Amino acid sequence: MCEHIDEHFADVVDTLYACKGKIVVTGIGKTGIIGHKIASSLASTGTPAIFVNAAEAVHGDLGMVSKDDVVLLVSNSGATHEILAVIDPLHHIGCTLVALTGNPQSPLAERCDKVLSVHVDKEVCPLGLAPTTSTTATLMMGDALMVCLMEKRHFQAENFAVYHPGGALGRKLLGRVENYMARAVPRVYTHTPFRDLVCVMSEHHLGMTMVYEPAGENGAEKCVGIITDGDLRRAIQKYNDMHICASDVMTPSYKYIAKHALLSEALAIMDKYNITTLAVTETADSEHIIGILSIHHIIDFA
Repeated sequence: MCEHIDEHFADVVDTLYACKGKIVVTGIGKTGIIGHKIASSLASTGTPAIFVNAAEAVHGDLGMVSKDDVVLLVSNSGATHEILAVIDPLHHIGCTLVALTGNPQSPLAERCDKVLSVHVDKEVCPLGLAPTTSTTATLMMGDALMVCLMEKRHFQAENFAVYHPGGALGRKLLGRVENYMARAVPRVYTHTPFRDLVCVMSEHHLGMTMVYEPAGENGAEKCVGIITDGDLRRAIQKYNDMHICASDVMTPSYKYIAKHALLSEALAIMDKYNITTLAVTETADSEHIIGILSIHHIIDFA
């Protein structure tokens, strides 16, 4: 498949991205099933798309297509009668045609504006007949288009949640941080010995601990940093002996989020800074940490 990700692929991605209408995917049979999946994946990740069965298209379903649309015609052979039958009507409508085919020299390819090859040498089927390798290659190409369009649209977790409100993942992403955070906050003090802070982190299974200054004259403790598993590994490499304390190991700054924020917002912060935990505060302008949000806890949450 890698050899098919070339300038033609980039051109098709740009064409789909610039589409002012919708993406119409059409096919029939097993490639039609793959086409249906491609359309569904595009639609759920920010690219308006529908699937039209090629056999139904010539019996009225072409009414769903407009001149601003881009039509992705899926056919491994590029010679399927039902697919070829819709080309003239689509040309009359005036939309852009993109062939997704295993035969770049096929009648379909010759009559489309752009061509994406998904050619495979043979089907893995023992008879070499049943669509197997070819359908897998077509599915991979469709997913590659989807991923590139997601990146061009800067499609984020919060967008995914809006398009998937009925699914378990969608419900999670639209949920509030406080519903998924761990309420027991691992804590050590700046003077805590290395061995003890390792024990604290092991007990909480979050891969981190917050670091506090001991209470001052006003009786209040202040969080001054964070220690993660990565900090521990770097400390072991840096120091010859472990007669060090938390202040030698900690990172003085840390990321946090308010408990009422959407989980999708928290995941966006984690993704931006390449971290796996966030301190949770009562409000956005509060320094009082009431919980820890961990990506692993989110994934495992029942």
